[in-house]
Amino acid sequence: MSPEDLQRLIEGVTAQLDGRPLDSELEAWLNTTWPADAPTFRALADACRAGVAAGWLCNREGGGIRYGRIFKALPATHGFSVDVVDMQDIAGPHHIHPHGEIDLIMPLTEGATFDAHPAGWCVYGPGSAHRPTVANGRALVLYLLPQGAIEFTPEPLAETARHD
Repeated sequence: MSPEDLQRLIEGVTAQLDGRPLDSELEAWLNTTWPADAPTFRALADACRAGVAAGWLCNREGGGIRYGRIFKALPATHGFSVDVVDMQDIAGPHHIHPHGEIDLIMPLTEGATFDAHPAGWCVYGPGSAHRPTVANGRALVLYLLPQGAIEFTPEPLAETARHD
């Protein structure tokens, strides 16, 4: 498995997403069309696991999260950038999705969830925001971002206790 092989798999998915609104209807369509037991889902999950094992995927680390943008938004990926994160029982940095976000959730630990979603697809609409959270174990999450757009927000400062 190579980055080029993964890109070809992604192109097959993003060709079906091109021009569709990022909403709950798309999420339902994705989970019906490519559920966690479907060949396309398994191929993507296998490719991501192989990329992590080979060291070309999730090759950066920060705050207990391994991550990496494998593809910028490209014509071949229909304007979607592709990021993959490797998270275990952790919440990531808060961010906004200016154009939305499509997530492919691939648990590495049985029962692991991403934002309370099990294995499968999750879609956030334009302007949505969250603090991505993996619970109940470890998971890989593939993010498709239209035009590669993501805006990280400053973390709120913890209140300082006053000791008089």
